[in-house]
Amino acid sequence: MRTLAKFIYFKVLGWKLIGSFPKLDKCVVIVVPHTSWIDFFLGLLVRRVLNEEINYIAKKSLFKPPLGWYFKWMGGAPIDRSQNNDTVSAISKIFKERKKFRLALSPEGTRKKVTQWKTGFYYIAKSAQVPILMIAFDYGRKQVKISEPQYPSNTKEMDFEIYQRFFNGVKGKVREYSF
Repeated sequence: MRTLAKFIYFKVLGWKLIGSFPKLDKCVVIVVPHTSWIDFFLGLLVRRVLNEEINYIAKKSLFKPPLGWYFKWMGGAPIDRSQNNDTVSAISKIFKERKKFRLALSPEGTRKKVTQWKTGFYYIAKSAQVPILMIAFDYGRKQVKISEPQYPSNTKEMDFEIYQRFFNGVKGKVREYSF
């Protein structure tokens, strides 16, 4: 499957891969920009090209029969997102319980245009004491760019400046929604 994924990614689609996935068992992976449902399938393809397990979270009701097995098989982890649940602590607990967990999130929180990111990914990384890995889906240059891991400091504003600088000039599938 990896050979087929590489053929599709590099030869058929003509995309490039900039950087490499670090040897980390645990991290929060932020993927920007998230402007289209196609991003999910590009992510699955890139995951196979890299030959790396990258996880996601979804509401726990998705993990019930008949399709629950599929979401788990695809790397999903169920999370109770009810209003009385501390999502950051719940996800941090998943990091502590598993030997390997690499959580992919979109800090935009939507596929529409935003001017400010949600901060959950940052607090999850701090709580779980894991680095943040940035991955840019640049449809303008037809490339996926991977950063070096970044551990959150005690200055959120400075950290966000570094994160957002990594994504400067990156164009999403729907360009007008790009961050």
